[in-house]
Amino acid sequence: MHDRLSWTQSAIARILRPAVRLALAMGLKHAQLEDVLRQLLLEEARHLWNVKGVERPNLSQLSMTTGLNRKEVTARVREPRDTLPSTEGSAVTKAYTAWLQLATDDPQRRRLPILDSGDGPSFELLARLAARGDVHHRAVLEELVRLGMANVRDEMVELRGDSFIPVDSLRDMLAFVGDNARDHLLAAVGNTLGREPRMLERAVFASGIPLQECERIHQLARKHWDAVHYKLVKEMTQSYQQAEGSGTARIRVGVYAYYEDEGGRIAIADAPSHGSEEQALRQEST
Repeated sequence: MHDRLSWTQSAIARILRPAVRLALAMGLKHAQLEDVLRQLLLEEARHLWNVKGVERPNLSQLSMTTGLNRKEVTARVREPRDTLPSTEGSAVTKAYTAWLQLATDDPQRRRLPILDSGDGPSFELLARLAARGDVHHRAVLEELVRLGMANVRDEMVELRGDSFIPVDSLRDMLAFVGDNARDHLLAAVGNTLGREPRMLERAVFASGIPLQECERIHQLARKHWDAVHYKLVKEMTQSYQQAEGSGTARIRVGVYAYYEDEGGRIAIADAPSHGSEEQALRQEST
C-alpha cells in the first residue's frame, strides 16, 4: 500500500508539473491552486460514490473520501465554477470544421460569399447547416473574425488556418488546453485503472538525439497528422449528421509532440550540430 501511494504521488507530480508551470506563468498563487484542488477533490469524490451506486453521498462520505472536514465540504457543495467555454459542439467550431472540410475538397472554397444567393456554397448556408439554425450566421462570422480565423473583405469571407486553433484568444486557447489535456489524461487514467474499453493512448520517444532532429521528426508528425485529421473530421461529421442530434456520446482524438534540450531549451539555434549520440527508442502501447 505504501509503495502504491508513493508511486501515485510521483505520477501525479509529473502530471501536475505542466499545470503548475502554466499557473505560475499566469500569476496564480498557492491559494488559488489549493482552492481548485479542494473543489476537484469534492467533485470527483461525489462522482466516485455515484459510480458505486450512491446517488447523493452524504457529508460524512464526502469528508471521509477527500480528507476535507465536514465544515468545508458543507461550504463547497455547490455547482462547479468553470468560466471557460466548452470546445465541443459550439456553432463556431462546427462551422469552421465544415468549412475546412469543404476547402480541403476544393481549395477555391477557402473564399466564400457571406450571403446565400442560392448559387453555390456560401458562409450563410454553411453556418446555418453547421449550427442547425440555432445561431445566426453573422454571430458565427463575427466570432471567427474575433478569433483571427477568418477575414472579411467586401462581401466575401476567407478562411484562415488549417485547424481550429484560436491563437488570438487567450480564453479560448486555455479552454483547448484544458479539454485536450483532460481527455488525454482520462484515457491514460482509465487504462491504468483497468477500465473497459481500453483507449488508444500511445507514445514513441527517444533521447540522446540532436535538437535539430527533434524538430525534423516533429514536422514529420505534423505532416502525417494532417491526413489523419482530415479523415477523422469527415468520419465524425458523417456520424453526427446520421445521428440527427440523438447521439449522447462524445469523442476526442488527438496527437501531440514535445521535445526539449537539457534544461528545457527548445531553441533550434542553440542545438548541437553533431548526430552521433547513442539513441534510445521505445514504443509504449496500451
